Amino acid sequence: MTRAELAAHIETIEKAYEFFLAYAAQGAEDDAAVKVGAQLRQFLGDADAALRALETDLASIIETEGLEPPDAYRAVTETTSRDAAAAGAAVRLVLAQEAISSGLIDNLNASTHLRAVLTDLFLLDDVI
Repeated sequence: MTRAELAAHIETIEKAYEFFLAYAAQGAEDDAAVKVGAQLRQFLGDADAALRALETDLASIIETEGLEPPDAYRAVTETTSRDAAAAGAAVRLVLAQEAISSGLIDNLNASTHLRAVLTDLFLLDDVI
């Protein structure tokens, strides 16, 4: 993974999170009943793809970008990868639902896993 790819994944997850906040405020009972329902599922899918990439490929940024000292970065990339896996599992659970309510998205937003991965990513982005 390169810095540019990391930045793209961060942007994808951050945009999805912001969209989720707006969707949660709508009070929708079913994503099929609102205009932005298809967008919601697209943002969930995009976030899932970005989280999967972070889960499986993030550690490669240490070598690709020559980050020093590698052990300090490795510890953080391993933690972030675990957090991405947990957040991704929550995203996939929501995406698998036939109807996605605003309340469900609100609970996803409140998930410590999603918040943890966002915080991890902001830290990595600042130091890289």
